[in-house]
Amino acid sequence: MNLKHEAFFGDGEHTFALTDDMIAELERITEHGIGALYLRAVNMQFKLADLIEVIRLGLIGGKTSPARAKELVDTYARNQPIDDLYPLAMDILDARWSGAA
Repeated sequence: MNLKHEAFFGDGEHTFALTDDMIAELERITEHGIGALYLRAVNMQFKLADLIEVIRLGLIGGKTSPARAKELVDTYARNQPIDDLYPLAMDILDARWSGAA
């Protein structure tokens, strides 16, 4: 089972993974458990910050340095159409939720 997601983001292909540590940080930041966060995302009840944090923490879990992940998110996720961010964030969540196909 593959819990990682590979996708083009910003300047090239990147690996995204919500490791246990990254999920714990996501839960701390969003103040929601991963189940509640996932359901909120699926039901379109998310906050914009949720999507951005899923992408940032997914990059870090995928072995991008925290500084580079912040730089990528600041450049390519902030002030972008939500319709561009949502599919990527869902793919990252889905990879951890059920394993990548």
